[in-house]
Amino acid sequence: MKTLYIKFVVMTIGMMVLSFIFAFVISNTYYQEKLKSYNDLKNTKVAQEMASFAESHPEISLTEYLESLSSAGYQICLVNDQGNQTFFGESFRDDRLADSTKEFVLDGHIYHGILHFPQKTFVTGFFANELMNTIGVPLKYNGENFGLFMRPNIKFLFNEMHVLFGWILGISIALTIIMVIIVTRYLVKPISNLTNATKSLANGRFNVELDIRRHDELGELSHSFLRMARQLEQMDEMRKEFISNISHDIQSPLSNIKGYTNLLESDVISKEEKDQYITIINDEIKRLSSLTKQLLLLASLEQNEHVLTKKSINVGTQLKDLIRNNQWAIGEKELMLSYSLPDVEIMGDPSLLNTVWDNLLSNAIKYNKPNGGIEISIKEKGHSVYIIFEDTGIGMKQEDAERIFDRFYRADKARTTEGTGLGLSIIKTIIHLHDGQIRVTSKEGEGTIFIVELPIQ
Repeated sequence: MKTLYIKFVVMTIGMMVLSFIFAFVISNTYYQEKLKSYNDLKNTKVAQEMASFAESHPEISLTEYLESLSSAGYQICLVNDQGNQTFFGESFRDDRLADSTKEFVLDGHIYHGILHFPQKTFVTGFFANELMNTIGVPLKYNGENFGLFMRPNIKFLFNEMHVLFGWILGISIALTIIMVIIVTRYLVKPISNLTNATKSLANGRFNVELDIRRHDELGELSHSFLRMARQLEQMDEMRKEFISNISHDIQSPLSNIKGYTNLLESDVISKEEKDQYITIINDEIKRLSSLTKQLLLLASLEQNEHVLTKKSINVGTQLKDLIRNNQWAIGEKELMLSYSLPDVEIMGDPSLLNTVWDNLLSNAIKYNKPNGGIEISIKEKGHSVYIIFEDTGIGMKQEDAERIFDRFYRADKARTTEGTGLGLSIIKTIIHLHDGQIRVTSKEGEGTIFIVELPIQ
């Protein structure tokens, strides 16, 4: 199986090769369309100046003159009236020249061999060392007609540059490949680490370490992965805690029911004891029934948001009805209740919201101190309404307040207070379904404040 590292290196080198091919084709096209005619015109002017100088200075030796020009970097072929060729300077790779071309120049015309050289590749077009790839101009010297064919000696002019450019190209390619391999390893290594971290998560090992010092997309991905790992670890802990809690909350009442049922089979117990056992069994059955209903409600709320049946609700009236129904429990614990409940209309599910208010009020009563106080208020601010439950109860620690909305979490670890640990989790889910939020502030030994924020519309 090819690794991402090898794929990336191969693809990068492949792109380099393709880029070189495309660049070569484009530059060749540019040479054929633009530079070729310019190169022909430039060399034509040079050839005409050579011929003009020789014609205007008949006293000089033509042979010596052409020899000096060849030593300056030109390849020259001189053709006389009989078609004989004399070469000066670097020899041509191919010194063939059509007789018609010779006669064309001897008749006083200019031969544009560079311009009309076959359109092959850039290398053969510009660097082709052939006699037909020259400029031919007529030359009259001491009454004789000649044809002067010339072209720049590319090897002479660019020999050192060939070596220099060759080294530059070779070193550039080698360094580029080395840097691609190094950079690719730098880019791919975090992905390999993420792959190993994923395998660790799959095996249940959540304590993974990643390089989060990078400030790019891979660094952000590593940050996100670590957050996911921490969340999965928390979810795994919650799952284990859920199994432990649900086992305890189901097994405990079942054990009590079984134990007291066995006692009822005894013939020696009195009627008073039998009635007491039956009452305990009924309480445990109610406890199991309440737990089951809360689990079903929580599951239905989380799996289907369309369980809401929204209508216009007067929150103040709903809370006043709730207080009236719980007046006996408030009086039984001798609590001081105060409230400020103006009429505020919102859209929501009356039954589910009543579950929220009932749970919050029940908790304020359950966890309050004798002769303590409860204050319930409604405040409007902007497009939101705030429902506040404040009590002077036992309060809780900060770490408990941070987890109080988790399923089955109970600040009372000893479970001396009746409850399932699902009430506040259900409350939070219901409030989120109504596009609201709930916050809690608490201080141990002084009391707790729950603030529910709901949109008015």
